[in-house]
Amino acid sequence: MRNKIIGMCVLAMVVSVTAAFAQEGTVSSESLVKPREFVVYLDKNSRDNHYIPSGWMGDYSDIRMNDQAADNPHSGTTCIQFTYTPKKAPSQGWAGVYWQNPANNWGSKKGGFDLTGMTKLTFWARGAKGNEVIQKVVVGGIKGTYADTAAVEMGPIILTDSWKEYTVNLAGKDLTYISGGLSWVTTGDLNPDGIIFYLDDIKFVADSTVLPEAKKSENMPFYVYADRSSPNNHFIPSGWMGDYGDLKLDIGSKEDPYLGDTCIKITYNGKATQGARWAGMFWQNPPNNWGNVDAGFDFSKATKLTFWARGEKGGERIEEFKVGGIMGEFSDSDSSTVGPVLLNKEWTQYVIDLKGKDLTYIIGGFCWAANIDNNPEGAIFYLDEIKYE
Repeated sequence: MRNKIIGMCVLAMVVSVTAAFAQEGTVSSESLVKPREFVVYLDKNSRDNHYIPSGWMGDYSDIRMNDQAADNPHSGTTCIQFTYTPKKAPSQGWAGVYWQNPANNWGSKKGGFDLTGMTKLTFWARGAKGNEVIQKVVVGGIKGTYADTAAVEMGPIILTDSWKEYTVNLAGKDLTYISGGLSWVTTGDLNPDGIIFYLDDIKFVADSTVLPEAKKSENMPFYVYADRSSPNNHFIPSGWMGDYGDLKLDIGSKEDPYLGDTCIKITYNGKATQGARWAGMFWQNPPNNWGNVDAGFDFSKATKLTFWARGEKGGERIEEFKVGGIMGEFSDSDSSTVGPVLLNKEWTQYVIDLKGKDLTYIIGGFCWAANIDNNPEGAIFYLDEIKYE
């Protein structure tokens, strides 16, 4: 009997010590513990929650948040409800929210968590009606003095009216310092009537079965612009150049689009507001990326970029239409142009030949440039159906 008691005591000590070591991270056997988790949101006021949804971006006044919504949570008693109502008045046209640590930290303070070992972020989401579009979800990506060590994004996401789990693959990423735990971004163009959507059970997970994603070549066709509200659109016309004050952009013009409901209308008044005597526009990924953000697409499968264009009067001269050519720390791998082009009054298709080009990394998806000398009265022209093929 004495030996049996001693054996039981020894066994209890081994189990206790092993559990303690596992808690401290000195025992890594996955058979002893469940996959490790680091929670962003479980329930309102949960002691397991981390990060604060404090980084409201873009047209932040168009957003309302309820982080204790009791309207059919995925689990527990609450979930997070977001309402985005894009205003018709002039605005940035987009909005989003960052979960930060500490609150309102845009890289100016120490506060990031070391999430080494985490291989994915999972979250559950649903729309109030279905077909709500989230342009992208991002983990990390905050710049500044104390910058995040990684930036990983996924999207677009078209929500259903039922809860669905989504995953951001983080395997192989440097997660030693992440102050921006999660962010979502969407636009008024993708959701012209606004949206209501819900998030729940947001957490980082250490799952050894998740492997790093290989860099993939995009499938064709790959749209730069299909229609104003199309989730297939890529790149943002954010890189205004030269006399940028002379430009006006409408990506939802209903003035005789070539296909679909809308086209792009560009007005160049030729007043030389900045004194450059020329102007142009780059479609970039992400917005305003002049080679400082690693976010290029691999278009190795593309042999051409096609687009349709017309002038308001005919005879408008565009010096060049272009793919790639942005330089910087993360430069485009190549470039190709067509031009000069004299536009017709009727819709005409144009082609930028990409055969033989190195398209493994492109952040400047599309570009045009024009000047005053060849457009002394300015120019109004239209673009539609811009795509890689």
